Amino acid sequence: MVSSDQRRRQLAREKFERQQQRRAQSRKRKQRNTVIAATLAVVLAAGAAAYASVGLSDGDTKADGQTAGDESTTSPSASPTPSEAKSPEPALSIDKRAKYSMDLTTNQGDIRIAMDAAKTPRTVNSFKALADKGFFNGTKCHRLTTQGIFVLQCGDPKGDGTGGPGYTIPDENLTALGKAAADGSVTYPPGTVAMANTGQPNSGGSQFFLVYKATKLPPTYTPFGKMDAAGLKAVEKVAKAGVTGGAGDGAPKTAVTIEKAAVPKA
Repeated sequence: MVSSDQRRRQLAREKFERQQQRRAQSRKRKQRNTVIAATLAVVLAAGAAAYASVGLSDGDTKADGQTAGDESTTSPSASPTPSEAKSPEPALSIDKRAKYSMDLTTNQGDIRIAMDAAKTPRTVNSFKALADKGFFNGTKCHRLTTQGIFVLQCGDPKGDGTGGPGYTIPDENLTALGKAAADGSVTYPPGTVAMANTGQPNSGGSQFFLVYKATKLPPTYTPFGKMDAAGLKAVEKVAKAGVTGGAGDGAPKTAVTIEKAAVPKA
């Protein structure tokens, strides 16, 4: 016959064993969840990388890399939504032999961009058509990058890296900055103005980036203009203030709004 003490010990032992089983099961669940979380993180990181290169990417450029080998984290990217790709590219109406400028009146100073219509006619034509209808007026430069690459990205009507004009334009003048180095990059000099894109060929829209410090990127972004000295100084001042929250890539701490954009013959 089992005594009451023996019965209590047996019950205690059974309770202990059940607790141990539950703890073991809990550890297995945590380990499984950790594996799942780690896998998901890799998937999300890959997705974020794709978005970044989509978005000095038109980031959004992405702004959507630090070098050609690290483009996924800091590339001038932009990712317009599919629903926006529904308008035709403006008919070519500029004079390819003429000189044009894009004059940006911003709350941080005027930026004058000399554009090369002979080498980038469809890009210049698109900017003129958009500026003539006030497309850029009141838009914000949504992305500043201060690590790896050094650019201020503008031209998104939504202000979040996903907006565009509803059409895309072809890449132009991609050999202007010379032959790519062994790492696949070329140097975009300070003052360069180039098109953001989705990471795919011929996917530029309205987003563009202003280079304020020598930046290495793949030669896949149409360089179509150059800032004047006053404009470069204004962008450098914005860059010096940094990114909101202290990160190296994000909204500029000093907000930049394009109050008006015009593309006259220079």
